Amino acid sequence: MSEAVSETTLTATRKLAADAERVIVKAGTNSLTDEDSNLDDTKLDKLVDDIEDLLSRGKEVLLVSSGAVGAGFGRVDHDTGTVEESQALSTVGQSHLMRRYTESFERYDRTVAQILITEHDLDNPERFTNFRNTVETLLDWGIVPIINENDAIATEELRIGDNDMISASIAIGVEVDLLVTLTDVAGVFTGNPAADVGAERIEAVGRNYAEVEDMVTASSTGGFGGIQTKVKGARDVAEHGIPAIIAGSAKPDVLRKVVEAESVGTIFVPINGELDD
Repeated sequence: MSEAVSETTLTATRKLAADAERVIVKAGTNSLTDEDSNLDDTKLDKLVDDIEDLLSRGKEVLLVSSGAVGAGFGRVDHDTGTVEESQALSTVGQSHLMRRYTESFERYDRTVAQILITEHDLDNPERFTNFRNTVETLLDWGIVPIINENDAIATEELRIGDNDMISASIAIGVEVDLLVTLTDVAGVFTGNPAADVGAERIEAVGRNYAEVEDMVTASSTGGFGGIQTKVKGARDVAEHGIPAIIAGSAKPDVLRKVVEAESVGTIFVPINGELDD
């Protein structure tokens, strides 16, 4: 569906994304864990390698990372299924997740910081101001903020995977230049690629958003349903003039391709009266 966005607009949007000085990278649980829900060291190290590519170019990076509940599954030998059990799992997994991030970033002599929030923190003006001030200070210090929803006290987020919307809210609130959502699917497709061999990657989303939303809704079943919140988050960011990209975390040098204005994943054109077709 690349024809839904002109080549001129597509090129300009990729250039805008490549020139971004402040970037939010959101990584989903499946981008960090294996089939048995254990934290996957290879996947995590690759993510950190990709982020280091941005940092080494002088860009500021905020990492919004899911994976606490998934990492907890691999370390707790108990049957789970209730919200309360998922909350408890998150407390086990979050400490393990941060330990691994600390170790991985230390390979590049980088320091990281943990911030746990909920949508309520972002909705409350005073609490969001405190959050934003903390983020700005960490970035001034050259520290990478690693942000996750506070699953130990939040319940709605556990049900709908709200890190997608949290990352969009942060992108708008702290005035970033680009949102990159990394997932186990290589972008947004015309159908469910796990079930439809004819599904094609949608290269760009602009004024064709309603059509794309309908296709995603129709094809979202099971684990693929998470693409809906990713698409909505990307659209929300684009409506504030910020480009957004949904791409596959397993793709080699995925973030380098973004900053070199190459075609990767699905890019959302900012709706600002200039680039949007």
